[in-house]
Amino acid sequence: MNDPTSPSATPDFLNHDRPPVPSLTVPRGVTPFHLDNKPVRGRLVRLGPLADALIGRHDYAPQVAALLGQGLALTAGLAAALKFQGSFSLQAKGDGPVGMLLADCTEAGALRGYARADALPEGEAPLTADAMLGQGYLAFTCDQGPGMDRYQGIVAIQGESLAAMTGAYFETSEQLDARVWLHAAKTPAGWRASALILERVAGAGGIGLDLDAAAQQDAWETALALASTITEAEMLDDALAPDRLLYRLFHAEGLMLDRPRPLSYGCRCSRAKLASVLAGFGTDDLDHMAEDGVITMTCEFCNVGFRFQREDMQPAVEG
Repeated sequence: MNDPTSPSATPDFLNHDRPPVPSLTVPRGVTPFHLDNKPVRGRLVRLGPLADALIGRHDYAPQVAALLGQGLALTAGLAAALKFQGSFSLQAKGDGPVGMLLADCTEAGALRGYARADALPEGEAPLTADAMLGQGYLAFTCDQGPGMDRYQGIVAIQGESLAAMTGAYFETSEQLDARVWLHAAKTPAGWRASALILERVAGAGGIGLDLDAAAQQDAWETALALASTITEAEMLDDALAPDRLLYRLFHAEGLMLDRPRPLSYGCRCSRAKLASVLAGFGTDDLDHMAEDGVITMTCEFCNVGFRFQREDMQPAVEG
């Protein structure tokens, strides 16, 4: 047992870390691929039951839940293309009813996300992503931790869908030809989400090196045309394996599958982390937060509530 008089002892109120959360991994969450001797590479993301585990912990309106599902799949797909240690995140912030959309993925594929939303306006037609987000920005951030360079790209929200917004980002910030297809919906098996990302790779990189400029352009346009035939039902069908779906699309184009990457339930909250947040508040603020002597902190990612006795937090504030 820790000596409670020791400066390094863990306070008793931090010894119970957190309630149980899903231990869930999708082994083939991301399937990278390329087309042989063509300037095209991509990733197919299938969250499977992971989407339901992440989205189902919240009581979102269906349109908000679908937007979050798309954001989670997109973030996993973009992170899989990078070599990094830390986290890659997508953040959309605007003045619409969905004021914040955030998703992040670690280098190991631990995925989490949440949306901060008000009530959506009533109407017969579903709202587009830009109508939900309003005027604001879309940011992609690669954070590799203290002492490491932090890369961030930011663009104004433009385009009706999250896929269109991402395409605009690639075009304006990365000068990269890319196309994104996103789908998320509640199925009989629960929420499902998927992303298909295609990127045009320069011939100088060794892909499509034997093709002249016209042939490379033709290969890219052919890949886009084939990918555009994909349906929501195909992307969200658990029974349709990722490699089979990709083969349906690109079997005549020299499809080459790369090693799949796992995705997992990735909330990283804990009592200790939330206690450190509370330690930054003054006595008056903590008193205001407390109800019947208890401060409740809820993780926005996993919607798990942590209860702290107000008296336990006093030493952290005063010290």
